[in-house]
Amino acid sequence: MGVRGEVFSSRLVTGDRTYFFNVKENVYGDLFLNIVESKGMEGTSEKFIRQSIVVYQEDLGEFVKEFQKSLDYIVQAKSKQN
Repeated sequence: MGVRGEVFSSRLVTGDRTYFFNVKENVYGDLFLNIVESKGMEGTSEKFIRQSIVVYQEDLGEFVKEFQKSLDYIVQAKSKQN
């Protein structure tokens, strides 16, 4: 097990945001996905704002299905605009 229970991590950098996709393991050996958005904050005392969601292993299948529905809707709505 890695730092803070991380067993896998990947990163996506886009403009002023960075997304982290971290697979972690809790003390019981259960795996979960932690998705973190980090965004630089100009003009504030905070250097970055971080937001996070956690999806547990037993919920990943349904999470991916609903996520895909959202992606499909965005693609469909965008094609109607063109």
